[in-house]
Amino acid sequence: MALAKLNVVTTTEDIASIAREVGGDLVKVQTIARGYQDAHVIQAIPSFILRVNRADLLIYQGLELEVGWLPLLIQGGRNKNVMLGKLGHLDVSQAITPLQVPVGQLDRQMGDVHPLGNPHYTLNPENGLLIAATIENRLTLLDPDNADAYKNNLDLFRKRLEIKIKEWKAKMENFKNLKVVTYHLTWCYLLDFFTLESIGTIENRPGIPPSGRHLSELATLMNQTGTKFILQANFYENEYSDLLASKTQATLLVLPVSVGGIKEAHDYISLFDILIDKMGKAFEKNQSTSKNKIP
Repeated sequence: MALAKLNVVTTTEDIASIAREVGGDLVKVQTIARGYQDAHVIQAIPSFILRVNRADLLIYQGLELEVGWLPLLIQGGRNKNVMLGKLGHLDVSQAITPLQVPVGQLDRQMGDVHPLGNPHYTLNPENGLLIAATIENRLTLLDPDNADAYKNNLDLFRKRLEIKIKEWKAKMENFKNLKVVTYHLTWCYLLDFFTLESIGTIENRPGIPPSGRHLSELATLMNQTGTKFILQANFYENEYSDLLASKTQATLLVLPVSVGGIKEAHDYISLFDILIDKMGKAFEKNQSTSKNKIP
């Protein structure tokens, strides 16, 4: 007779992928937000509430990424095992060092600013290692009889990811300090990890469409600094990015930012394989074109 699996619910597909690596066949993992959706704005529908109601472990990204909908799911789920302070309630942002933590007083006129820091930290693969260790620790507390299996799974995932991190770093080595513009603040952890430089964002305030004046000033800055790339998550509309690209002859890279963002990004490691491949090829092509220009 098969033993019952731990029922794990995650808020994002990145966390779900890592939970599957660590939990293996001892867990059943379901996610709320899909990789092709903006996780800031998910609807708290009844089927999601039911998932939380039946969860043994609820894992979320935190830093207020899910502040607009996760409290509704927890309240509606009425599952005492996943309430704040219980073993079944896990905020994996506690494992990482957040970037872009604002200082001073915040107000709504500043846009969708996250007071605890930027929540898109899964785009640094080294944070994936920290998240995996945190999940392993919590699964062990919930299911101590299978502690050895969780540790073994964690060790295997860690080895695979560490090898890939070295490979990705080597592929991006030639592009250090390359300047880019991003649509939203989604990319800061990835840019920091690979030492790429953001000179600005199309949203001049997070979550708020840009003004014409802001786009014009950003285009001027891009032309002055020779910035030739715009990075945008694939769940945003291209309207403003296309307009900026047309004014600067920049290349717009519309990319997945989460597992499941496109079909080929089927797990945490393949997501980075795709990002590094697409960015690397575009950056390399730009370098080759620049070298071939007659001075």
